[in-house]
Amino acid sequence: MQTYVYGRWLRGLLLLALMPLCTPALGQVDDSRFGIGLETGAVGFTKNDVRIPGDTGTRFDMTGLTGSGPEFFVRLDAHWDINDKHGLRVVLSPLEVSGTGELAADTEFAGGTFPAGTTDATYQFSAYKLTYRYTFFENASWQWRVGVTGVIRDANVELRQADNQANDDNVGFVPTLHLSGVHRFSDRWRFSMDFDGLAGGPGRLIDLGLKLDYTINKNWRIGGGYRTVEGGVETDDVYNFAWLNYAVLDVRYWF
Repeated sequence: MQTYVYGRWLRGLLLLALMPLCTPALGQVDDSRFGIGLETGAVGFTKNDVRIPGDTGTRFDMTGLTGSGPEFFVRLDAHWDINDKHGLRVVLSPLEVSGTGELAADTEFAGGTFPAGTTDATYQFSAYKLTYRYTFFENASWQWRVGVTGVIRDANVELRQADNQANDDNVGFVPTLHLSGVHRFSDRWRFSMDFDGLAGGPGRLIDLGLKLDYTINKNWRIGGGYRTVEGGVETDDVYNFAWLNYAVLDVRYWF
């Protein structure tokens, strides 16, 4: 079922990438070389399943302890278009939620044993990205880029009951593919999408954003939209799959 769903996503992204080929070339979408952006708003969890260690731990629903949201979030990014074809993008996406809930059953977690009952929990999954992207199509209405993104993930899962505490933290590197596109409806209104993702081996990562923005002047844009992040890993050490949904307010400064 998961393979079918992600196959549909990839086919949809391919269709989006082919759409600009039907648009006559009229010029460039943007001539700004530098930009910084802020995404903020609310994020909620559709799921967050944890088992640590992945082979012998007890599987539990983290949202039963931290809640499913919504939570406030901030995501920062900056880009530098080196020239008309080549560019770099940096993204800082910290995420940490905490809460108190009820463990439904006795739980083996990260070398500790936690009886069923009231439990404090913290879940952190922060991502820091560096993207190289290449503009393979551009005219007055469309801009499409493809590239690669290196993701450094900083993760920590912690449970606490009085003096009983255990956690599992991990910093690792995940390579993903990148696709982004912009369609300008008019001088003021634009639709954009950005995608980082890869599936295979012990895990997967999907990060997809869809936004509509309004150009205030040559330097400022404001907009909003939706972002979804889904993925996880299944190994002997860690099992964790989460699905997050973001309601996004987006503010950008270009120069």
